[in-house]
Amino acid sequence: MEVLSPKMAAIKLKERSTRTIDFNNYSLGYTILKDGIVFRLYAPKADQVKIVLFENFEHLYGTEFNMLKGEDGIWNYFCPSLELIDTWYAYKLNKTEDSAWFQATDKYVADPYSKLVTSRNHYLGFAKTKIIEIPEFDWGNDEFQAPKDLRDLVIYETHIKDMVAHPSAKTYVQGVYNDFWQAEVGGIKHLKKLGVNCVEFLPLQNFAYFEPPFGTTISSGLTNTWNHYSKNYWGYMTSFFFSPETIYASDGNLKHGSVVGRNINAIIELKELVKRLHAEGISVIMDVVYNHASQYDLNPLKYTAKDEYFRLDEHGNYLNDSWTGNDINTSNPFSRQLIVESIKYWIEEFHIDGFRFDLAGIIDWETVDQIKEEAKKINPNAILIAEPWGGEYKPAGFSDHGWSSWNDKLRNGFKGYDPVNDKGLIFGGWHHGCNRYALENFIRGTLKTGEHGLFRTSEHSVNYIEAHDGYTLGDFIRIALDSSKRDQKFENKNEVTKLSKNELAIAKLAAMALMVSQGVSMIHAGQEWARSKVIEDSTGLDPRNGMLDHDSYNKDNETNWLNFNEIQNNQELFDYYRELIHLRLKSPALRKSDPGAINFKVYLHPLHITFSIDGKSAEDPYDYFISLNCDPNSSHKIDLPEGDWNMVANARKCNVKGIRVIKNQFRLPPSTGVILRRLRLK
Repeated sequence: MEVLSPKMAAIKLKERSTRTIDFNNYSLGYTILKDGIVFRLYAPKADQVKIVLFENFEHLYGTEFNMLKGEDGIWNYFCPSLELIDTWYAYKLNKTEDSAWFQATDKYVADPYSKLVTSRNHYLGFAKTKIIEIPEFDWGNDEFQAPKDLRDLVIYETHIKDMVAHPSAKTYVQGVYNDFWQAEVGGIKHLKKLGVNCVEFLPLQNFAYFEPPFGTTISSGLTNTWNHYSKNYWGYMTSFFFSPETIYASDGNLKHGSVVGRNINAIIELKELVKRLHAEGISVIMDVVYNHASQYDLNPLKYTAKDEYFRLDEHGNYLNDSWTGNDINTSNPFSRQLIVESIKYWIEEFHIDGFRFDLAGIIDWETVDQIKEEAKKINPNAILIAEPWGGEYKPAGFSDHGWSSWNDKLRNGFKGYDPVNDKGLIFGGWHHGCNRYALENFIRGTLKTGEHGLFRTSEHSVNYIEAHDGYTLGDFIRIALDSSKRDQKFENKNEVTKLSKNELAIAKLAAMALMVSQGVSMIHAGQEWARSKVIEDSTGLDPRNGMLDHDSYNKDNETNWLNFNEIQNNQELFDYYRELIHLRLKSPALRKSDPGAINFKVYLHPLHITFSIDGKSAEDPYDYFISLNCDPNSSHKIDLPEGDWNMVANARKCNVKGIRVIKNQFRLPPSTGVILRRLRLK
């Protein structure tokens, strides 16, 4: 016989005389009314669904209530009591017969529409949904910081914890969200010191941080042979698309088996962080993962409607264009609804300015259009950036639909794809398939009208040379100039961090090339001092310990954490980036000129890229003359147009006020660049 607490007994009693309710008036998830709570779950293949209520998260068993299935495959339940607020629930789903189209589990499953989940630090998570009334947050005079023209941004891509975890960030260790705005050196302080006006956070939606222990076979028969650290640090395995990550809150921790997310701290503290960033004029972009879901935990999408939420083959197996083995079927109406409602929620509830969509090539065009339509109803300047591959490579398609995209063609043209076998222009080489005319078009904005073009407008081109994936730009340069460093083990990180003279020259040339290219500029955290990712392994399991890392997704340690003390090793480069960013933001012509205003000069050597910009189309009072000598072996004589030119950047430094005035001719040393400007003659 079921033993009920007084609270649950009262609910059972009231349930018998429940008023009639039209469930179709309410959204999926739970809705708090004046006299009770509506619960709705989409699970069309299930034969029975029970909602299980828990007064305490730790209780192994809760009180079960039968849900009623509607004709649309949605299960419904009305609880005629508000006493459930601040308690938990989960679902128990059953199917009479085995089916490849329904993934069964004997575990409790949380609600896919959870606004807050409480979970245990374990690869299964054992999540339950907490029923909360989200309190009013004092936004004050907060406003969205997304500009009308995306080209007015310099984006700083970072993992939120990377900027506060190392002692050099000087935080009060009160949770990652709080640390980010309270840090004396890292976090917002560093963004302000560098001068960027936008931060792009790696995933902040609740994700599966823990993976199965290395070498252990789990109940599904899968053995972890790939991840020595058993962690998914970067967060590209989303579990709940409406809930913020709770391990970053002040009540979060990483102790195995601990419970996180008991309280609403994560919600309040993330809002406070966004408010603080906005107060400093910094836009906030969230990296979101709608192409696949978490792989190892009790992800509710898998156990409620596998065949609806995911792309499957004819045998019911997950498809793998996301390279994770469980692609979301975004064209399904319920998947599309979840994605669009999630985007709207983050904009409305958290004041997020925009989103970068991971492997967006998997997202169908109707969903792409609905995201844009609904996001811009709330914020007309909402930022939408695609990582335009995964299944298909379609940056041109995203441009046609009015989205911006990461520009990997510019990245590869300037840097190359592989530091040993495929070096780009900054090393005096040519990326496979690239040529001089393509590089000129990359600088113009990688426009469809030119060689290797992708975009209708340069506003759709998010230019970058380093991102979270792959080697850091600094390590790419180190290996490109000395291939032995790719397989070398370093006992002391400082021996590799400080750049040599040649490495510094290439790093500066890369920075200049990026900052004079039309479109949106993005740099990755630590790029401004050529930080190195030397693997720091305390487990003793990683055979690559001490080597340069090109895939640090699983390392919640000093491999990824930014050591701000290292800036002094390459202070000259840091100052160079800071001034280049200042110059770019003060110079509209460097980022949003009409393509016809950019004229390339004809020189005999293809590695000498020289061009002028008429600033009139960008409403810039200056005209510019820019030269990039990417030949590592010979200098470059520049014939200047008539007049006095103020040098604002050269091989040594950048200064928006000017370095010196030159005229007639100028000789540019190997692997260096120069930016000149003069007031435009009326």
